[in-house]
Amino acid sequence: MDATSTHTEAGKLREQTLRRLRWDIVTGRIAPGTMLSVPALSAETGMSTTPVREALLTLERDGLVAPLRNRGFRVEAMSVAALQNLFSLRELLEVHAIVAIARKGLQDTAELVALADAVGEAVDREDVTAYLVTDRAFHTALVTRADNPMLTKLVLQLRDGMRLYGIDSPEGRQRQRDSVGEHYRLVELVQHGQADAAAALMSHHILSWKPLFSAALEGRTPS
Repeated sequence: MDATSTHTEAGKLREQTLRRLRWDIVTGRIAPGTMLSVPALSAETGMSTTPVREALLTLERDGLVAPLRNRGFRVEAMSVAALQNLFSLRELLEVHAIVAIARKGLQDTAELVALADAVGEAVDREDVTAYLVTDRAFHTALVTRADNPMLTKLVLQLRDGMRLYGIDSPEGRQRQRDSVGEHYRLVELVQHGQADAAAALMSHHILSWKPLFSAALEGRTPS
């Protein structure tokens, strides 16, 4: 195997490990306070320590885990207040992005429609992991159209720092189904320059998750 292939394979292993750990943490499958060690995770996954360590360092930057000297990493808890602050910032930035895109105009929608299709397919399969991956890809591609790399970076950091408790519940699955059509509508609105309508829909698209995640984080049934 040449150097390029080795580097590519290492990148795939790192992303695979990161995706799995992030999913388990943000959905609560790995509870707050849980200790994660590189050797233990390496043995559990059958991967070398390098991709595991790199994945944990990425999760540390996202605020999902905290390093403990000579002990590994601890999964960080999140308060409802902190979750609400994340929602407020996400709404502010993503509404700003969608308005900028609508005012600038969107010519080529093929990629966004294809990504929206992928989200819908994941929901049809009831594959929550695939939903999270494809939903993130759609929103990344959409926000990127605002041509503001710093804005894109901040939006993704906020999304990656969320706690998605309850996403795999009946209420969470229904919200996933509802979000599918919203993706197509967002593309249609920005394509036609309807900034106000796009802003309103993006706000709804984000904040409709807030009661679900907040209730699950508090251990109560969503109202």
